[in-house]
Amino acid sequence: MTQWIETYRGAVPPWQCDVTEHFTVGYYFDRLEEAEANLADALGLPGLARDGGPRRAVDARFARELRAGACFHIESAVLAVDAGNALRLGHRVVDSVSGEVATWFDERWDLSAAPLTPEQTRGLDARRAVWNGPESEQRAEPAGTGGFIPTARGRIKHADIDAGGCFALGAMILRFSNASGQVAAAMGMDTGYMQRNRRGFSTFELTLRSAGALRLDDPYLIETGVGHIGNSSLRMIHRLTDPRGGAEIARLGQFGVNLDLDARRPARWPEEVRARAAELLIPAV
Repeated sequence: MTQWIETYRGAVPPWQCDVTEHFTVGYYFDRLEEAEANLADALGLPGLARDGGPRRAVDARFARELRAGACFHIESAVLAVDAGNALRLGHRVVDSVSGEVATWFDERWDLSAAPLTPEQTRGLDARRAVWNGPESEQRAEPAGTGGFIPTARGRIKHADIDAGGCFALGAMILRFSNASGQVAAAMGMDTGYMQRNRRGFSTFELTLRSAGALRLDDPYLIETGVGHIGNSSLRMIHRLTDPRGGAEIARLGQFGVNLDLDARRPARWPEEVRARAAELLIPAV
């Protein structure tokens, strides 16, 4: 198997669209989890998506919108395998009508806790496909955590749990999405502003780095800072922690734009919004 294979097919339900009137990013990751499991089965490694452990890095680039009713499918492939300890996978979300790629996922699994056997490594290496998506860009990381504001808090529910009993990827990203709404409100881009001006925040890049796991009824806390503010763009940095001890579970960089909901194009930030966002800027390394 040297080609990409189909690992998911479906459509966008209207109730999974957000105030920006397109498919909510958390549900892309919900479908990604299904694609991962189907790819693992096709590779002869059932349970890999669950048994690979919680440590992973996922870079997502959103190239085109999927709106309510859109039909799409996901194609997946092995991109690289390193001595059984690390696995790179690629996924592309394809508009089933136009054939255009709407979203790219480039992910790396840390398998050091349960390495692949030499035979499995050789088998996966023989099935590698070529990555033809965008290359990940290096972004400045904050010098510390001072200045982050609380943006989400709660506990893990039954509906948030994946097949391995951990906080599911899609559910986690939905919490981060809620956190971004708190940041927008702190900037003055609250629901009243968005409704009056027909604006929304549209994400074009997500970079997730996970280092731990949460399970049923565990508490969580998300704190957020602003890493960049441009003419129409904004990058938020979210930290998901276990508030009982402060351990960082995951970190998400979210880059997007102030979207004109009618023109479906980026719009310049009002000066008052830029000024309030600047107060949340976190010094970079």
